[in-house]
Amino acid sequence: MPGPSANKLDYTLVALADPKRRAILRRLAQGEARVTELAAPFDVSLNAISKHIKLLERAGLVQRRRTGREHVLQFEPEPLGGVQDWITKQTAFWQSSLEAMDDLLRREDKADKKIAEVQS
Repeated sequence: MPGPSANKLDYTLVALADPKRRAILRRLAQGEARVTELAAPFDVSLNAISKHIKLLERAGLVQRRRTGREHVLQFEPEPLGGVQDWITKQTAFWQSSLEAMDDLLRREDKADKKIAEVQS
């Protein structure tokens, strides 16, 4: 069963999967903003944006604080490090697997050429 770090990675990847959530993160990377400011560029309800923000919060990509009646959000980049680590590990795994497959195919090609030479 996946552990807490796997769940965190899953939450982060789900959060990053939607273009609206990525746009919200791009905006927050420029500085903190109120929820209403984040919702302004989108042609969806404030409730819909709130749901997007909750997914970003669950992933740890956004932190919320209340200032009076307003909710102010800021970007938290730390979970992106987990995604980057996962991508790096996957890249290394596939690179080594592909290199091993390439080596095997090259050896088979050499063996096939030797057999063809012997048969001719």
